[in-house]
Amino acid sequence: MATTIGHETSTGEEPQPTPAPEPTTPTKPVHHGTPQRGVDVIPSSSFKTGRFGRMFRHLPVFEHTADDMTALAQRMVEPAGPPAAENPDIPSGYTYFGQFVDHDITFDPVSSLRRQNDPDALHNFRTPRFDLDSLYGRGPADQPYLYDDSGPVTKMRLGEDVGVVPGETSGAGPDLPRNDPRQRDGQEVFFGRALIGDPRNDENLLVSQLHLSMLQFHNRVADVVGSTTPLTGDDAFKETQRLVRWHYQWVVVHDFLERIVGKAVVDDILRTETYVSDPNGSTIALVRPTFQFYKPANDAYIPVEFAVAAYRFGHSMIRGRYHINDFVRNARGNQGPIPIFGPELPPDELSNLNGFRRLPPQWAVEWKFLVDMPGSGTTPQASLPIDTQLARPLADLPLSVAAFPPHALAERNLQRGVALGLPAGNTVARAMGIEPLDADTLGIGDLGEDLRMHPPLWFYILKEAEVLAEGKTLGPVGGRIVAEVLLGMLNEDPLSYLSVEPNWTPQAPMARDDGSFDLPQLLRFAKEA
Repeated sequence: MATTIGHETSTGEEPQPTPAPEPTTPTKPVHHGTPQRGVDVIPSSSFKTGRFGRMFRHLPVFEHTADDMTALAQRMVEPAGPPAAENPDIPSGYTYFGQFVDHDITFDPVSSLRRQNDPDALHNFRTPRFDLDSLYGRGPADQPYLYDDSGPVTKMRLGEDVGVVPGETSGAGPDLPRNDPRQRDGQEVFFGRALIGDPRNDENLLVSQLHLSMLQFHNRVADVVGSTTPLTGDDAFKETQRLVRWHYQWVVVHDFLERIVGKAVVDDILRTETYVSDPNGSTIALVRPTFQFYKPANDAYIPVEFAVAAYRFGHSMIRGRYHINDFVRNARGNQGPIPIFGPELPPDELSNLNGFRRLPPQWAVEWKFLVDMPGSGTTPQASLPIDTQLARPLADLPLSVAAFPPHALAERNLQRGVALGLPAGNTVARAMGIEPLDADTLGIGDLGEDLRMHPPLWFYILKEAEVLAEGKTLGPVGGRIVAEVLLGMLNEDPLSYLSVEPNWTPQAPMARDDGSFDLPQLLRFAKEA
């Protein structure tokens, strides 16, 4: 099972799994074994460390029929026409930042919709940490093609610049590094596999450009480390990684997560405690996270309630179409924004944001269209509300995303919840001490008794956000699960800023003059020459 906030993970050939990397990306060669891939049919899991497991492992599970999931999924498609509502509180770029975060913490090539899966047997081959292993891969010694070691501090390799119109700066910029030639059988093509730490970050143009921005952010921070510290070699590279990771973690917590669940929920978990530091009674305030439901026995793990339900809230935020830069917007004219999916073969491949191909000329993303970039003069496109209405293109995913049926994303998510034996949404609510929504409030009072009595957790979380938060944030069940798991993983990571230096804050020159740092500032700093 590999979760994805942008859309379903590609079901093409998967890379062979490798053991979880060391806490710091290795710079010396290491030997890799291949973990056993056994998957057993067991209805529940008590495993708590380093794999997919259960957050509410003692709750009863009620299995739904495939027909029930199909019927419910058919209701989860927005009506034809432009979106009925938007969520301006969350610009659409955060949808794809959430997808990038997901790929950073989860990857399992074993799971399948075609069988019931046991979380005990689902090994998370991606570390459950915000360590950017999706960016750094297995390190410069093991994957040197990801890196550029020509300067004093090791940088990340970028692809070629795609700007082609003389004098036109909009849409100019580099692609991800790729390995396919431009010519096949004498004809120009735009397909080409990206040479990156996680191939899923090339599955649509928006997340691939975000991955590129993270590569550029590393390179800019490397310049800072090289010019402000005496560090060299591996030490300089590791210090660059630390700064990149900590600033990225800050964005996850204090920008992305606060937008998704609300600042009050984040502050309730990241509580500040004081202790007496000397004989005179002086006190020190220190961030000490407190968790109600996410409590790993040893190391962090990924709860299936999070991976298969709560964190898939972002699927409802996906717009059907996007503007990406001034040049393409003007060139398309009356065609309007670019569809998120479309035909995968020439000549129509330039009419969509499909991934797993070279960036078309002049198609580099200008982030002012997707996040609130100060001083840009452009209002970013809003995400769609967090609700039970998914954009119409998600009802018919392309084959590169969903190689076998069902091709509707909602139905795939619902079936996956059944396969992994998720508890019902109202069951989880009661376990959290929250009064559950009834069937009529959920809008399923006319469906079968099994659905009315035991609504699927993913659907419940989306409807809860729709009813209780007007689609602007997650509700109490979904919000608490997402917040506790993300902050819990950060807390369990021995090298995160929360573990090493709990009171750390972003620093100049990465942060703004006032010390603030968020996704727009990360993107701005990454793009500066």
